[in-house]
Amino acid sequence: MIDSGHLDRAGRLVTLRPVDDDNWRAVADVAPHDDQRRFVAALGARYLLLSTRSEVWTSLAVYADETVVGHVMWGADDDGSHWIGGMLIDAAEQNRGVGRATVQTLATWLGAKDGEPPVRLSYHPDNTPAASLYTSLGFRPTGAMDDEEVIAEQAP
Repeated sequence: MIDSGHLDRAGRLVTLRPVDDDNWRAVADVAPHDDQRRFVAALGARYLLLSTRSEVWTSLAVYADETVVGHVMWGADDDGSHWIGGMLIDAAEQNRGVGRATVQTLATWLGAKDGEPPVRLSYHPDNTPAASLYTSLGFRPTGAMDDEEVIAEQAP
């Protein structure tokens, strides 16, 4: 379990846990608001499949106290950087600070790995809520793009 002590606005502890036999169905069923589907997968199941079929990504279940409320992935790049990807917070759990606590928790954990690697993520430039969240957490655009997404790195 990855626990940095971050709480959502309801005071629930947000932790990141491995996807396992007990929680994979709940993670697979996580779904965003309909209007977010142009930026993220329609269900957590797609990200779970991606991490199962790829050697790059590792899926984590997002918990608020003892309830699965989302999905997030992390991966390491050839250049030594570590990435946050595939974050999906269930529509019923949004606007409660869960996404913020998730990014804070994972970025802290990734940045503390051996060598203190840079932590990066990407987002579609039209996804202004994501851009605002990531900017408020110290992520700055690098000037590079990945497909149609802005690459941002957390400032040291």
